[in-house]
Amino acid sequence: MRGLRNLEVWKMGLVNYLEAHKLQDKLVSARKVDKIPDTLLSLQHPPTYTLGKRRTDHNLLIPESDLKNIGAELYYTLRGGDITFHGPHQAVLYPVISLRDIGLGARSYVEKLESTMIELASLHGVKAQPGKSGETGVWVGDRKIGAIGVRISYAVTSHGLAFNIDPDLNYFKHIVPCGIANKGVTSLRKETNMVLPAEEIIQEQLISCFARQFGYSSVSWKENASTLSADWEIE
Repeated sequence: MRGLRNLEVWKMGLVNYLEAHKLQDKLVSARKVDKIPDTLLSLQHPPTYTLGKRRTDHNLLIPESDLKNIGAELYYTLRGGDITFHGPHQAVLYPVISLRDIGLGARSYVEKLESTMIELASLHGVKAQPGKSGETGVWVGDRKIGAIGVRISYAVTSHGLAFNIDPDLNYFKHIVPCGIANKGVTSLRKETNMVLPAEEIIQEQLISCFARQFGYSSVSWKENASTLSADWEIE
């Protein structure tokens, strides 16, 4: 622990992927010069496929021209990892934090993201674990429940994690999720025997797990984050 540290959380609701990407770029630039504290975006996306910097287009199993027919979009990113899906009823966290300030390397950072999702799953009676060698994310048996894809620039993070609460899993049939063939995808709804609370509560639980795993002493909330994001600028 390096003193008392605050995490500022932006609760944003359903946000277009490109809008969230542009906001992250602004926040990363601000965090690099200490204009803002460590910041966490909490949101969901409309149906969206994203590819990492390796550009593994072959893991998209339908023609890009057909995506509109299933109500989905495709974006190319500079994050690590392979193709993945984002959609409603999936909790997404995008941390924009300084790893240098908290004394973490890239591997330890990813492990803490895994632990964040594992802790959340355990709150609802689901035993999850990190993937085996070469398998990123968090798994329940051989079924993936949480994905991780990060970018680190001058020790400041962007992109992050996506945890399946109860998304439409049919969207995953159109890709090789995270480039890992012959493995399934699951959700908290499918795996738990417990009655789940409202999604907003689950997303708040995920934020609390993140703050605990990364040792933040306090969490503050950015009000009206969804309306502020489009016009947000570094002062």
